[in-house]
Amino acid sequence: MMEDSPFVAAAPVLVPMPAERPYTYAVPAGMRVVPGSIVRVPLGPRQVAGIVWDGTVEAVDAKKLRPIEQVFDCPPIDRAMRRFVDWIAQYTLSAPGMVARMLLRAPEAFDPEPWTEGLQRTLAEPDRLTDARRRVLETAEGGLAWTRSGLAHAAGVSSTVIDGLRAQGVFETVMIPPRPVVATPDPDHAIPDLMPDQKAAADKLRAAVDADAFNVTLLDGVTGSGKTEVYFEAVAAALDKGKQVLILLPEIALTHAFLERFQDRFGAKPAEWHSDLPPRMRERVWRQVAEGGVRVVAGARSALFLPFKDLGLIVVDEEHDPAYKQEDRVFYNARDMAVVRGHIGGFPVVLASATPSVESRVNASQGRYGRAVLSARFAEAALPDLKSIDMRRSPPARGGFLSPVLIDQMRRTLERKEQSLLFLNRRGYAPLTLCRVCGHRFGCPVCSAWLVEHRFRGQLVCHHCGHNERRPEACPECGTLDHLVACGPGVERIAEEVVAHFPEARTIVLSSDLLGGVRRLRLELEAVANGEADIVIGTQLVAKGHNFPGMTLVGVVDADLGLANGDPRAAERTFQLLSQVTGRAGRTGKKSLGLLQTYQPDHPVMRAIVSGDSEAFYEREIAERERAALPPFGRLAGIIVSAATRAEAEGHARGLRRSAPQASDLFVLGPAEAPLSLLGGRHRFRLLIQGERRADMQGFIRAMLAEGPKLRGSVRVQVDIDPQSFL
Repeated sequence: MMEDSPFVAAAPVLVPMPAERPYTYAVPAGMRVVPGSIVRVPLGPRQVAGIVWDGTVEAVDAKKLRPIEQVFDCPPIDRAMRRFVDWIAQYTLSAPGMVARMLLRAPEAFDPEPWTEGLQRTLAEPDRLTDARRRVLETAEGGLAWTRSGLAHAAGVSSTVIDGLRAQGVFETVMIPPRPVVATPDPDHAIPDLMPDQKAAADKLRAAVDADAFNVTLLDGVTGSGKTEVYFEAVAAALDKGKQVLILLPEIALTHAFLERFQDRFGAKPAEWHSDLPPRMRERVWRQVAEGGVRVVAGARSALFLPFKDLGLIVVDEEHDPAYKQEDRVFYNARDMAVVRGHIGGFPVVLASATPSVESRVNASQGRYGRAVLSARFAEAALPDLKSIDMRRSPPARGGFLSPVLIDQMRRTLERKEQSLLFLNRRGYAPLTLCRVCGHRFGCPVCSAWLVEHRFRGQLVCHHCGHNERRPEACPECGTLDHLVACGPGVERIAEEVVAHFPEARTIVLSSDLLGGVRRLRLELEAVANGEADIVIGTQLVAKGHNFPGMTLVGVVDADLGLANGDPRAAERTFQLLSQVTGRAGRTGKKSLGLLQTYQPDHPVMRAIVSGDSEAFYEREIAERERAALPPFGRLAGIIVSAATRAEAEGHARGLRRSAPQASDLFVLGPAEAPLSLLGGRHRFRLLIQGERRADMQGFIRAMLAEGPKLRGSVRVQVDIDPQSFL
């Protein structure tokens, strides 16, 4: 820089946009920045927050550089997190700026929380002592600082009484620091009495934490075996070492019951982090995590991008759950990225599940992960007896969907004043509505999907793009009245059938699209746990970690549903989901039963679940994956090309296919029209790249994209490394 320049240096700044590298900005004289500093910089006509990044700056004419406008009074993003951002960007083939964007989602938190004006007792005494003043002085004993309104409320007096005492010098003005979002958890608050196998597993996890190095342990325990209590001991060990802890959960609906269990063990709740959190609370959590005040966070996958000051443990609960995969902008699997975060930070990671992913089981069997097994339920509660109902031999009545065998068991359960759960992984009333006269089917105008009828709301809804319309009285094609028919069942239709059979029973439907959102869902789950419902009909959210003490019967309405697609993980997903949902029964020791309605009772998945032989299922599934060179024995990546017209999407996809480099360990399948060929008005084509485990998948795709046709018009290309969805 020139000597008379107002700038003394230049710095690379990563901005939250699809930038492949940091931009160079001038550092004004007197301003100090370090790698990780959060700064405000000009970007075109806007001002944006960015992060001062690592590396050298490009040689740029100093006169052309725009200056950093402000350095926020905020702890810098540490080196481990910066490396994590770079690693994700490289692995997922995403722009580093888009990964950094996930770090910068609480802009109001970049400035310190304001202190509050408060009052503190002095040695002075009031000129006269009334009852009201006496109550104030008694409340303020101990020297703590109070806000004016808080002290008045606690003492049961008006604010004028407080003002009078302050005027006499009885109270002085002090500044009160920001209130913690949660109290500090106490590792010794309520040390549990663990069963022998729980204690052995807990000792293993404590040893992993005490090793003070990167390691991964798979906590593999049957449903109801007390996995949460076991990994809480790892949390306690990390807290004893002064470290912060992140616990990832797959569903917001799970957090309420989890928070209560955490509070019972540690005497305080963890901080929450998920999309349903109010913006102000998100900002406070972000800031206090960065400063180290928040010791434990329980959150959804995005909590991985919180700027922890001293993270020392990550627990991924229900590690097999597909909800950990993000399929928007930056495609990543939070379970796998949690392992990477632990590796970069040099601390342990715990993966917990009753039905672990095939990938985690293979990693454990090959020695990359440790494994702690809980083979029995807590307090020796028995697992439910599991049976399949062959729907070819015991079909439902005409117009119904429940077998007489299941209905009879529900009746017996009601007579014992116990709860039943019917599981069907279909929201709404029916997945398809058509006209009996002309055959017209109601489809989404912008997606290649049928509209799902939601009879409670009187709407037809697309579950992919959110399009909805009122259910008409007449067919829009032929105009015939009252001839629209619902085809197939959703949970609302099953509820209708249940009410017809058991009109006196307290029946409740649990689904993610309940009116009232997450708050109502939590209240409904609480009501079920408290025994305020006799029959529960629910979608997959009821399969996840809930404890329903009175539940002794679980009926799976359509056990074959997950097997009817070309997803290579279909058998694994179906096994996991059905094992989890039947595991809701009998958790408090009562004799329980799980019934699976199926037209394929001899399918390996059904046989594995009914026999309780999960090891046989995993052995078979792992052998099939190895034979087909599918993950974790091979690699997969998806490329989704979308555009406003079918011709644009197909043309670009074919151009990418032609540009694929020659490689002996990787090959390209497609392009083919995606199963969901139209989504939100955009036509979609897919390419699938399969290769050997050690193949350079990212290098292959980079070369393919670089040599392929340039993006023009409405064309968009998304890369999905390790795809979980094949729609």
